[in-house]
Amino acid sequence: MKVSIIVPTLNEELVLEKTLTQFQQLSPHELIVSDGGSDDDTRNIAGRFSHRVITGSAGRALQMNVGADEATGDILLFLHADSRIEPESYRKMLQCMQNPKWIGGAFTLCIESGKWSLKLIALLANIRSKYFGLAYGDQGFFVRKEVFKDMNGFSPLPICEDLDFYHRLRKKGPVILLKEKAHTSPRRWIKEGILFTTARNTLIAVLFGLGFPPHILTKWYLAIR
Repeated sequence: MKVSIIVPTLNEELVLEKTLTQFQQLSPHELIVSDGGSDDDTRNIAGRFSHRVITGSAGRALQMNVGADEATGDILLFLHADSRIEPESYRKMLQCMQNPKWIGGAFTLCIESGKWSLKLIALLANIRSKYFGLAYGDQGFFVRKEVFKDMNGFSPLPICEDLDFYHRLRKKGPVILLKEKAHTSPRRWIKEGILFTTARNTLIAVLFGLGFPPHILTKWYLAIR
């Protein structure tokens, strides 16, 4: 079973080398970086530590779709530039996807911080994923390539493309939420404030679920960053 890891990037020079080095250790079929027009050293780093670098317009959904179009693996694994997964998590994903029952899934979230507040946020996020079927992109999404193509990939949304994708994936067929973890950096919570970031993201997710137009949510999100 061939796995294509796809990493969307935009000005990630501070974290990308460490991330890609860790992904290389998983020995995937290919490691693809889909860049949205970085103006720092991101693309040079990606060129040294990945199999392929694709440059296009910014927009996470678009970047992941472009990466998937170029991928040659049977399984697509979408991971953020500030995330990582342990070899055991990767092996468990492969094991599960050997079973034709599963069309895709996600990992359990782990925010790499000793702060009790961030541990609580991760716990609540995992409860949300397990019992309400809502998963975010920093949990890592894996999906069979033929299923991804049949779904027409990620919807071209400026925000909440991950919630939309996982919702559609669950409607498409059986998905699995692995207890094995995807580790993500706490940097955005630390930079913008833990309480503020959590409240904002939760509100946006709720409004998106209620049908608020994504372009309105994006304007609001950018205005209060």
